[in-house]
Amino acid sequence: MEDSNNTTPEVVNIMDSEGSTDTFEKVKSKKTQKRKRDKREVEMDGEDTVAPKRPQFPPLSGHTLTGGADEMRKVPVPAHRYTPLKENWLKIFTPIVENLQLQVRFNLKTRNVEIKTCKETQDIGALTKAADFVKAFVLGFQVEDALALIRLDELFLETFDITDVKPLKGDHLSRAIGRIAGKGGKTKFTIENVTKTRIVLADTKVHILGSFQNIKMARAAICNLILGSPPSKVYGNIRAVASRAAERF
Repeated sequence: MEDSNNTTPEVVNIMDSEGSTDTFEKVKSKKTQKRKRDKREVEMDGEDTVAPKRPQFPPLSGHTLTGGADEMRKVPVPAHRYTPLKENWLKIFTPIVENLQLQVRFNLKTRNVEIKTCKETQDIGALTKAADFVKAFVLGFQVEDALALIRLDELFLETFDITDVKPLKGDHLSRAIGRIAGKGGKTKFTIENVTKTRIVLADTKVHILGSFQNIKMARAAICNLILGSPPSKVYGNIRAVASRAAERF
């Protein structure tokens, strides 16, 4: 007969004098007790150790990030934009110097607008914003429209050629430009108002200023006009797309 101590029964029954049986609860194994004991020790260790604080450093200025060296951007100005630049120089000069803390000048010898960082420059992206602002004005946008490139981050400038969409020549090219502009600029203004963009037609070049999604809508409408679609059909398409975009947001 085997010894009862060698076996670990889950339930032990004891017979009393009256013949009734009492059932004992299941005996917990040593492994379970060891796991609980280890868990308690880990929790106690976690309470003793304090999480280290994240170091906080002051933000670096743009001048420090560039290693103390001044960066410069040059924007060439074509001959037909000299007069508008001279007339609007104060409007261009003020936001670049006061808001972006940059230095700007017009080099008469090279005919370039030169923008440079200095010790007061805080934002490292200010130089790119100022260069885009001046470039937009040079391409033919109004100062007020180009100023949005400085104030807003999600604005872009896109340029493409009409002949990139369809290789047109002579009168065919002239008619395509006329379809984009419309009578008295009506078609261009309609596309601008519906897509919330600004469009400049400069010979065979088309410049669009706006957000990524709006530029996409305006470019699709202009491409359809170049390919020969009637303006009425293009109006309907861009209005449908604009309404769907407005519902989405």
